[in-house]
Amino acid sequence: MKLVLLICSLVALILGSSFFEVSMAGSGFCNSKCAVRCSKAGVKDRCLKYCGICCEKCHCVPSGTFGHKDECPCYRDMKNSKGKGKCP
Repeated sequence: MKLVLLICSLVALILGSSFFEVSMAGSGFCNSKCAVRCSKAGVKDRCLKYCGICCEKCHCVPSGTFGHKDECPCYRDMKNSKGKGKCP
């Protein structure tokens, strides 16, 4: 019985650590993609904030520093409360 409990605990620990790595990889993806996207922005902190929000929801960021929003329709179609594009 103790062996079964030990094995179950080890399996849970391994699965939990792999989930943590995947969640950290997602934020790393957004951080690196948004850093490129906002590299030429006039107000970088605002650009990075909204790019990060859009990336987390859409799981993609268009390439380059401007335009190319057709690469990511979710990113392109997200609107703010005034009906304008939310994502940089």
